Amino acid sequence: MIRPDETSRIIDADLATLVQRARMIAAAGGRKVLGITGTPGAGKSTVCAALQDALGDAAVLVGMDGFHLANAELMRLGRRDRKGAPDTFDVPGYVSLLRRLRAADEPVVYAPFFDRSLEESIGSAIAVPARVPLVITEGNYLLHDEDGWDAVAPLLDESWFLDVEVDERRRRLVARRESYGHPSDAAAAWVDDVDEPNARVVEPARERADLVVRVTISTPSPQHTTQGVRS
Repeated sequence: MIRPDETSRIIDADLATLVQRARMIAAAGGRKVLGITGTPGAGKSTVCAALQDALGDAAVLVGMDGFHLANAELMRLGRRDRKGAPDTFDVPGYVSLLRRLRAADEPVVYAPFFDRSLEESIGSAIAVPARVPLVITEGNYLLHDEDGWDAVAPLLDESWFLDVEVDERRRRLVARRESYGHPSDAAAAWVDDVDEPNARVVEPARERADLVVRVTISTPSPQHTTQGVRS
């Protein structure tokens, strides 16, 4: 149910519209942090790739997923089978990095990158020079309000929650697992057992977003193309 006072922040938008909005944020002066969130399969990676491609040196993408706990640590904690749940990340580490990025008082800040082919994070893989006006950060739990995640929202200058129909989300997630070499039945089981429970945790965050976006996938300009939908 959409409350009457919500309608102004719920929009249908193509990538070109979102690129223009991101450019305005980047041009506002100083270092800005744009948070893009949504359930697994909402299209976060696709939107972020389009923004970074269009903005070039004016933006750097720093994903929340770089703070996944290592598989060995998840096994020690007994959480390996729930990888991707809110308590399987180094949340204080992510918050600390966002604070450094907002301050922009170091010549360069290095951020980790999550390699999906390895299912592990690679430290100090993303360089964020102080001159970059916009940091884009994306992930499922940017607006989550438990397990320490509530410290993230105050560090975002604007937050977008990407909205997608449940059936389409599931189709994307199964296709993603299959693209990594997982058999169809294993891919579907992972979506049922891991992604869908995580989605139920993420969904309430739409109420806390500055903007709820139903994305129409298109290219932001003739020079830039985006294929497929991720995250």
